[in-house]
Amino acid sequence: MNNRDRWKVYKRVSVMFFLAVVALTVVQRGSISVGAPFELERQVHMHLFQGGEPLEEKSSESHQGIKGFWKADRRQAQSKPRATTQEPRVTGNSSPRTWDVTSTNCSANHNLSSQEWFRGLEDHFKQFLLYRHCRYFPMHLNHPEKCTGEIYLLMVIKSVATQHDRREVIRKTWGKEQVVDGKRIKTLFLLGKPSNEAEKANHQKLVEYEDYIYGDILQWEFLDSFFNLTLKETHFLKWFHTYCPHVRYVFKGDDDVFVSVDNILEFLGSSSHDKNLFVGDVIFKAKPIRKKDNKYYIPQALYNKTHYPPYAGGGGFLMDDNLARRLHWAADTLELYPIDDVFLGMCLEVLQVTPIKHNAFKTFGLVKNKNSKLNREPCFFKNMIVVHKLLPSDLMHMWNLVNSDLVCSQKVEIL
Repeated sequence: MNNRDRWKVYKRVSVMFFLAVVALTVVQRGSISVGAPFELERQVHMHLFQGGEPLEEKSSESHQGIKGFWKADRRQAQSKPRATTQEPRVTGNSSPRTWDVTSTNCSANHNLSSQEWFRGLEDHFKQFLLYRHCRYFPMHLNHPEKCTGEIYLLMVIKSVATQHDRREVIRKTWGKEQVVDGKRIKTLFLLGKPSNEAEKANHQKLVEYEDYIYGDILQWEFLDSFFNLTLKETHFLKWFHTYCPHVRYVFKGDDDVFVSVDNILEFLGSSSHDKNLFVGDVIFKAKPIRKKDNKYYIPQALYNKTHYPPYAGGGGFLMDDNLARRLHWAADTLELYPIDDVFLGMCLEVLQVTPIKHNAFKTFGLVKNKNSKLNREPCFFKNMIVVHKLLPSDLMHMWNLVNSDLVCSQKVEIL
């Protein structure tokens, strides 16, 4: 081989080596720059919120990440959660499915305006009926990875943007994600968009940062309001049907309740439950409220029957996965109703499923007298599954009491 041939060989080898180095660098940068900083940031913040001390070599990077989040403009802040949460980081299903609603092309149904019964309604009912056909909205924050793998119990809590303190207490108490006897328990919060202009400007940014830290918020583009609570039911059922093929049970409740996960697990393990399990504080033969000054007032034009179907108080109820999927189908067959608890009862009626009333679900307090000392007795809480209407400070206080070396004279057999 002469010198010219040797030069050609050296040149080819050098070019190939250079291209290999460039390709390797691109691959490494692509795989690191997208996922690692986000995950590292979350791990550091989780450690901080749990009371630990971050490693020194990570603290400066974490601080820069915090400042970077808050320096981002509104357009960037909204696009960032979508880029990091719309697609699952770990796919547990060979046929991936995603939320398929990408726009809110929904206009008012003005055909109602010409009808006499409609013109006699209060303005908020008119607003509800004009847009009742708008059933599904795009997602702003999504975490399909929450349903990766086998999950025994999914804890789902309805909340709103301004109630960060309630979510924080739940994460530290009964909503803490854990594994009990090999059974995985996961937690999610359901939110719409802030309906108040001031909340849109400030609290939405806080919600996005809260989700950046914890990664446990599902948020849709509909406005959070009392009548739109029904949309949280339909949207969660659709989300569950889409992303959660391996969840066994679902607890769904409000963000102002005390919940005993141990008692839930004891109840579920106490006997073999049939399919279509739906248990809670069930109300039978409730009558629609016709007094206009009542929060739950319903005009005759909207519901003309004497009684509602049996339904569970929305403070907290428990259902199995099979029924949750069937409820998604049933919800799509009915017109939306402004009271979410009743709407779910209507869906159960379509499925010919009667909800089970259980004394451990107290969605109206332990006793009717709100001033009674029994409503603050930890030994009663220790034997309950759900107790409704607690402020964050009261929830934390009661949680600490129930989980201390509490000695009760007699255990009430309710499970």
